[in-house]
Amino acid sequence: MGSNRESFLGLAALVMMATVGGEMAMGYEADGEQSMNADPCQLVEQNLTTTWNLSMLYPEPQMAWDELKRLQDVSAEMNRTFRPGFEQLTGPVLLEYIEAEKAFGRNLSLLWAYAYGNNSLNVNDPSFEKLLSEVQNLSTAHQKDIAFAEVVMKSLPEERWDQLFSQTPALEPYRAWLQADFIRFYDHRPRDEAQVARLADLENQRMRLETESEKLITNNVTVAGNITLTNGEEYLLDSESYYTLLSIDPDRENRRRAYDKRFFHLINESERMAQIYQEKSVLDDKVAEELNYSGSYAARLFDVYLTDQQVEDLNSVCKERKGVFDDYYRLRQRVLGLDALKPYDLSIQLMKDPGRKYSYSQSLDEILASFGRMDPAFGQIFIETVTGGYVDVYPNPAGGKQSGAYCQALCARNSPALILLNFKGLMDDESTIAHEMGHAINFRLMGRSVDLLYCGGPEYEMEVASTFNEELLLDRVIKSSDRETAMAFLADHIRTYENVFTFQPHITEFEHRAHRLVAENGRVSGQELNALWDEIFRDYRSDLVQWYPENDARWTYVSHIYLTNNYYTFSYALSEAITLALFKKYQEDPVSFNRNYLAYLSAGTSMTPPEKLRRYFGLEIDRRLFEDAMDVVAMRVSQLQELAG
Repeated sequence: MGSNRESFLGLAALVMMATVGGEMAMGYEADGEQSMNADPCQLVEQNLTTTWNLSMLYPEPQMAWDELKRLQDVSAEMNRTFRPGFEQLTGPVLLEYIEAEKAFGRNLSLLWAYAYGNNSLNVNDPSFEKLLSEVQNLSTAHQKDIAFAEVVMKSLPEERWDQLFSQTPALEPYRAWLQADFIRFYDHRPRDEAQVARLADLENQRMRLETESEKLITNNVTVAGNITLTNGEEYLLDSESYYTLLSIDPDRENRRRAYDKRFFHLINESERMAQIYQEKSVLDDKVAEELNYSGSYAARLFDVYLTDQQVEDLNSVCKERKGVFDDYYRLRQRVLGLDALKPYDLSIQLMKDPGRKYSYSQSLDEILASFGRMDPAFGQIFIETVTGGYVDVYPNPAGGKQSGAYCQALCARNSPALILLNFKGLMDDESTIAHEMGHAINFRLMGRSVDLLYCGGPEYEMEVASTFNEELLLDRVIKSSDRETAMAFLADHIRTYENVFTFQPHITEFEHRAHRLVAENGRVSGQELNALWDEIFRDYRSDLVQWYPENDARWTYVSHIYLTNNYYTFSYALSEAITLALFKKYQEDPVSFNRNYLAYLSAGTSMTPPEKLRRYFGLEIDRRLFEDAMDVVAMRVSQLQELAG
């Protein structure tokens, strides 16, 4: 989630970004002085729900289509009603307009959640693909209908804003939102309504490319075909089965066959995906340049209150400190008894039975127990989410279910968030649940605490709650499990650190340079993007792994690079760095930390991200923060060595 430079009153386009993943009102006062309960709530297995109940949004699909038609009429009526008042804008007119737009955005966000959720359950269902497309069209049409408002509101000088606030004190609760979405964009404002309409059409094209890419990734890119296992069994490699095999099959030959099959399959898919990426890249930069940015990268950083230097410092530290993982690689090689590590050796669980399965309820019990020293609100939100039809748990790639995991906010409904999982019962699935539940807790706290307009934030801020949950779970497992389980879980978590501090910055740098390549040449081939991916990867990867000499094409399945909110993945590394700093504070003083952390998660966008970090934790996003994070990683690697003896 985050503020979107193409949004007009923020909500119409913001709802299209209200999904965060892995890889996203009533007042609420948190009592930070409460004693931390070891078991804040009781989890009753019989009450668990494992499929979404999307009928809570619309009991029948036809009702969603009826709401679509109603909102189309409402949007046109808003144009007729408010356009005259914006010719000589007054405070009362602006206040009435904000309230109307907020109501429209609330209903649009629920419609989006319904269409996107059903499409995620089956990307091949034409009815929900059509509904999702029409919701996107509605968003575009609404942006055009209220274009007059964006042109006026982004063109007002600050002294004119002061007059409006003075004239209408009831506008004061919206000051932070107006500052974030309009006042600060004075130098990046549209010239006129015609430009707003043109930008809305470009945004629609970008959304369609995102939908198309997700469908291709689900049906083609991540479906590599069959391999024959050493026991003669035929094994289909799809988005879920591939990672399952690499993480649990002790037969190294099977892992090699799976890795090879997919590795070269991705290369074959690269030309088609390069066409989509090229088209998207051109649209990204065109939108940004029309709004007086040097490109989509500069626009993105401005949106999320970051500087190019901060991201460059992050990438530099990740490259310079990549050696922090060397002892982890050496230990992995020793435990597996290998002469050399290959890429297909990096995911196998370090335990005698790497395929050990855990039930969904067992995983939930462990996560709930990890909240023992957290504010009781964590356990309460957790329980209402997993028992209320808000989590879709099990994979169904044959039925078209989207791979991976994500969390979809339902702040507009004042209810728990939707979580999509593909739970297979493996060790890392437990971390995935904890991660997505962090988003759900964050969304729920915001929905209870601030106005709907403030229920969001840039991705790196939204990822803090999810990565913090993973640290809580890690500490719980290390302290409560047998030595083998603790070692395997910690090794898996260090693998996550490696992903966060090498793979994710690598993706962002690739995306940035790929955009430049398209801008310079006007076109780009899959072969060129494969070569670029591999060139950048050399700066982040370890020489202790024997990587393949061919150019890698893993970029093809990274859905983040096709999203309309560009350069998403640096958020994972940045949020992890913030999380590790917060976790240190939590360990030193849980009671004081909980008071500040609940306020931090509840505040949403009622203050800027830098202001929130300073106010509640005294932190700055700088090179020191990144260095400190890598020091914690080094500590975890040492901890693993001690467990391994």
